[in-house]
Amino acid sequence: MADNKHNSSDEGLRLQVYLAKAGIGSRRKCEEYISEGMVTVDGETVFTQGMKITDQKVSFKGRPVFPARKMVYIALNKPVRYLCTASDPEGRPTAVELVRKAWPGRVYNVGRLDYMSSGLIFFTNDGDFTKIITHPSSGILKTYIVETREDITPEMLNEWKKGITVEGIKYKIEEYELKTPKRVSLTLREGRNREIRNLFNSKRFKIKKLHRIRIGSINIGGLKAGEYRFLTETEVKKLLKAGASKK
Repeated sequence: MADNKHNSSDEGLRLQVYLAKAGIGSRRKCEEYISEGMVTVDGETVFTQGMKITDQKVSFKGRPVFPARKMVYIALNKPVRYLCTASDPEGRPTAVELVRKAWPGRVYNVGRLDYMSSGLIFFTNDGDFTKIITHPSSGILKTYIVETREDITPEMLNEWKKGITVEGIKYKIEEYELKTPKRVSLTLREGRNREIRNLFNSKRFKIKKLHRIRIGSINIGGLKAGEYRFLTETEVKKLLKAGASKK
């Protein structure tokens, strides 16, 4: 029967690093969890970020935590009407349920796609990978296909390329390709929460479809809605290298 002690290769890890290696989240997110009192060591709630873990028993939200022995990276084509969350109190389907067959261990989504958006999203148990892919300073480009009810104009897109402010938040697209008057490809660098929807809402446009087709060097390829695949070691290294080079 397995105990809750990490192996000798993880000796002396700081608590937030230990949690990140266990796939709980990025180091920064794990620091927040510690500050919020969600982590216990040997049964005692800990608020100290840099506490060293040797052979103590660590738990997160009451559940034992083990450093992951194998890092996994999964690309999923998320269908619409799936949530990017671990669970939903209303019982709505979650995207992570679609990758359970690929990896029964704990994984979580890298960034988000909202409920009515679809397309490429990663799942992993590697907190450092999550931080590099999602942090704005990494500059990982993300490309989306957007379909609207109204006609999209080059003037509107050029305005967004220069950058606009909506309700006090600055938004900017990097590239665009107007495929038809009602269909456009948009590439973003930062990818703020609901950025594309907020841009179109500022023009009173109705989005019919919002589908992500690319993250960094990874294209959605032939993945159908609900399908997934493991990223190769080469693909992961290329993503990490691209993110690290922007810092």
